[in-house]
Amino acid sequence: MTEAIWGDASKSPAIDWSMSASLENVVRSEQDIAEVSNLEAVVREWLKLDPAHKAAATLSVERPIILDGASHDSLSADGIAMLAERLPA
Repeated sequence: MTEAIWGDASKSPAIDWSMSASLENVVRSEQDIAEVSNLEAVVREWLKLDPAHKAAATLSVERPIILDGASHDSLSADGIAMLAERLPA
């Protein structure tokens, strides 16, 4: 028998910060080159961007992430900010 888990913990299970991720739509050296690394590094790189680049950026992940009960395979502006709030210390 499988036990169901209800409550806030089931809405946002642990995030695998080591999974592959890319940060797209960010111009570097006058070229739109995707930043590909692990999820934690990509989110930390997004935090360094100026507001205009943060707004334009798209983060794509290797596997869907569940945030507040919704599954995401890509995130933009507010979604990346929500993910950044969960970064490990």
